[in-house]
Amino acid sequence: MSSNKKYWKSVEELNENSSIVETLRNNEFVEAIPTDEFLSDKESLSSSSTTRRDFLKYVGFSTAAATLAACEGPVHKSIPYVLQPEQIIPGVADYYATTMFDGFDFANLLIKTREGRPIKVENNTIEGAKFSANARVHASVLSLYDNLRLKQTKVEGKDATWQEADLKIKSSLADAKAKGGQIVLLTNTLASPSTEKLIAEFIAKNPTAKHVVYDAVSESAALDAFETVSGERALVDYDFSKANVIVSVGADFLGDWQGGGFDAAYAKGRVPQAGKMSKHFQFEANMTLSGAAADKRVPMTVAEQKLALVKIYSVITGSAVATGKIANEDAVLKAAQQLKAAGSKGVLVSGIQDKNAQLLVLAINQALTSEAFSTVGTRQVRKGSNEKVAQLIADMNAGTVHTLIMSGVNPVYTLANGDAFVSGLKKVKLSVSFALKEDETALISSIAIPAPHYLESWNDLMLTKGTYSLVQPTIKPLFSSKQFQEALLDWNGNTQSFYDYIKANAANYISGTTWNKALHDGLFVGAVSASSIGSADFSAAANALAQTKAVQGFELVLYTKTGLGDGQQANNPWLQEFPDPITRVSWDNYLTISRADAEELGVENRIVADGGLNGSYVTINAGNKEITAPVIVQPGQAKGTVGLALGYGRKAALKEEMQVGVNAYVLYANFNNVQSVTITKAGGEHEFASVQSQKTLMGRGDIVKETTLQIFNTKEAKVWNPQPVVSLDHKEVEATSVDLWESFDRSIGHHFNLSIDLNSCTGCGACVIACHAENNVPVVGKEEIRRSRDMHWLRIDRYYSSEETFAKDVEKKEGFDGLFGDKGSLGGFGQMESPADNPQVVFQPVMCQHCNHAPCETVCPVAATSHGRQGQNQMAYNRCVGTRYCANNCPYKVRRFNWFLYNNNDEFDFYMNDDLGRMVINPDVNVRSRGVMEKCSMCIQMTQKTILTAKREGREVSVDEFQTACSAACSTGSMVFGDVNNKEDKVSKLVEDKRMYHLLEHVGTKPNVFYHVKVRNT
Repeated sequence: MSSNKKYWKSVEELNENSSIVETLRNNEFVEAIPTDEFLSDKESLSSSSTTRRDFLKYVGFSTAAATLAACEGPVHKSIPYVLQPEQIIPGVADYYATTMFDGFDFANLLIKTREGRPIKVENNTIEGAKFSANARVHASVLSLYDNLRLKQTKVEGKDATWQEADLKIKSSLADAKAKGGQIVLLTNTLASPSTEKLIAEFIAKNPTAKHVVYDAVSESAALDAFETVSGERALVDYDFSKANVIVSVGADFLGDWQGGGFDAAYAKGRVPQAGKMSKHFQFEANMTLSGAAADKRVPMTVAEQKLALVKIYSVITGSAVATGKIANEDAVLKAAQQLKAAGSKGVLVSGIQDKNAQLLVLAINQALTSEAFSTVGTRQVRKGSNEKVAQLIADMNAGTVHTLIMSGVNPVYTLANGDAFVSGLKKVKLSVSFALKEDETALISSIAIPAPHYLESWNDLMLTKGTYSLVQPTIKPLFSSKQFQEALLDWNGNTQSFYDYIKANAANYISGTTWNKALHDGLFVGAVSASSIGSADFSAAANALAQTKAVQGFELVLYTKTGLGDGQQANNPWLQEFPDPITRVSWDNYLTISRADAEELGVENRIVADGGLNGSYVTINAGNKEITAPVIVQPGQAKGTVGLALGYGRKAALKEEMQVGVNAYVLYANFNNVQSVTITKAGGEHEFASVQSQKTLMGRGDIVKETTLQIFNTKEAKVWNPQPVVSLDHKEVEATSVDLWESFDRSIGHHFNLSIDLNSCTGCGACVIACHAENNVPVVGKEEIRRSRDMHWLRIDRYYSSEETFAKDVEKKEGFDGLFGDKGSLGGFGQMESPADNPQVVFQPVMCQHCNHAPCETVCPVAATSHGRQGQNQMAYNRCVGTRYCANNCPYKVRRFNWFLYNNNDEFDFYMNDDLGRMVINPDVNVRSRGVMEKCSMCIQMTQKTILTAKREGREVSVDEFQTACSAACSTGSMVFGDVNNKEDKVSKLVEDKRMYHLLEHVGTKPNVFYHVKVRNT
């Protein structure tokens, strides 16, 4: 029966005499699109300045996003391709080799772009590209689309043009030159030969100018020590794959120590090969990624670490330096003896911010003739000088600095004496800040100039001596930005573009290749000689260090978190929501404290009724500085020490949701990461967003399996990798031999498996952010995380042992006798929930296991989840009605339910809520709506793309060509993805390894993800 109802789209339609309604009825567009005059003229179309990186960046986004993305772009109306640009095939990604360095993080990269939009960071795996992307580098693509970036030049806080600012700066430079006033260029470490040449030319043109290098997180002690013995201000590079014995004294080399990037080489020695693996001793205060990976971890105060370093120096060099007895001296001497026995196959590193300590590191490695200690290709990524920064602040306050030009620094926020910098800035005639955002320093500078993101810039870099890397833009600048180097060229009277300047200068570094080849590869490795290391008064350094006394009160150890680093990307929601690998807390920094000290102070953590984690507040006093922070009781924290992460507590140019934590930089006095503080309990209780309230393995030996190297080498695999058994006809048989389901022939075509090696996984989390970027995983915010509604498709579980080792956990579990009493299992399992004061740690990445006999598939009433022939458990989002039966039936708890619409929703104001932020979205992956279940898809869009590429090129898929986002991001090789039906693929060999096992194998799910037993070299 037909309906006589009248349906209408707007109230205006009810007005029959409306001319607007009539126009809209008869015309699809209110204003005609002038296609004739544009498309009919082939010459004007072909000469259009719309580049391959501009035109299609508008596709799929609103007019506001398009206007914002390239306000100077010539295209005003979307029109179809008539003459398609040769360089672009819609729907096919382009990749550009580039390099990232922001003064803190660095990596050799490939940038994936779609229709002119950079959407994903990949690792450049070409020979010579040694630095892989960490979690922050992977997230940097989202920072490109930060809607709070500085968009317009500002003079005295008001919008202006670059030309207006340029006139003021040139006038000030001329005035300074005429009056003999001091001009200072204050930058982060540049590591750019072309930029450093530009600065030298600027100083030659302005004799009163000088260049001060400032790193927010200082490595000045190590730089000073190396400069003393070699004359070169650089850092030693280390190759941990060449070390059989590794001793670290307070250096988190798997984290951010000296820039990081050591994990890939370290992992090579940590996987048992021919019955051998490296041995790692870690002496530290905070629990770190390096401590978690160590075979022997000893908690120590920093004062004890200094004395331990002197004792190791005495053993290695045979010097007799008098020191008192320290706690854990036996462990220190054992490490020293094994290090000495290893000789050239041993290496020692230290993160102690003391020149004397760093001199001893050089002396010890020289005495060992350590192969892992490399003075060939020294690191150029840290060049800051504490002394020169302190002198600058003194000069500013004395009124001797006429013009201050800053680039890549935010000293008002990052300096402990930021107030002194602010007062000095007021005495400077003209202050200029080139900044990505209107940060704390840009806000009070005379002129703030928007700097381009590295993905919008040309540059060159020398991260290590002899390796020349290039930075190229992958998108036209989104805003009216001005690159610092372009400004220097202008001030130097050079009319060249910075691109031409780099190209001309590159000839000095790429001898033997062409510019185009170097640009295509992203880097060029040239010959380099070793830095000559002389001697220094090492005995005096040892004697000075031996006088170290314990501090009064607590030792505060400042550090950088894996997620936020030095705080440059604090407005990046991917990083804010990233759970810390150790504490599993996101959206916060906090004071880590040992259980013994927490009990003395009366502070605690507790799980509340809704499952959230709460913690007490404490007040921290250091000199005349005082801050209040929440507390996390951290297993493994050395008694008498506390830890606090830098990089939080920012307010300027941050969305309200991202203004979290406290600013620990105010306690970073004299660039020393160790401060003497007093701590008192404060009122109130803090609500944390923690994604893992369980803290122990609890004896679940089929989740994480581990053994010792001795047992691994001397016992059969069934002893240390036992297969679960079940009863069949009253006989014990292997669980995998019994099945409820019929099996299918999976030997035809591709069949995908993912291997995860627990030995080489460091918990770094690069895979988590890569998964976020590739699969459009939404950010849900602190409140939803607290309600256990995180949407991460991939999580990294962290397990602590309740005894000193997991082996003792197993002994305790097997010793349970009955339910009650001292050995009863009820009370015993309760005790195992409490981690040891110095627990062993295991990281285990867990995602959908893509079971061949998947329990989720059998309970879905609408067949929304089903199994593909290639081994992937698939999701049809349009079919899902959100019953959540699948999540209830999944033994691995890897499915995530969309409680809310996270896209284009004011309640979740992160990046999917604004046009610019949505430019990072991967068009190959559906953005899910509320009410559906989502999970890891094993990157089906990537596997299908690989198959289609091979088909189009008329070839078979190459060996190890298949990748997922997580396997491609894994710098240690812990995650390996591939086709088990291709016997040449690495994964097909790993599945036969005797260390291989599946999670919860006894359940009979037959997963396509498998793990390798963790082996410890105890």
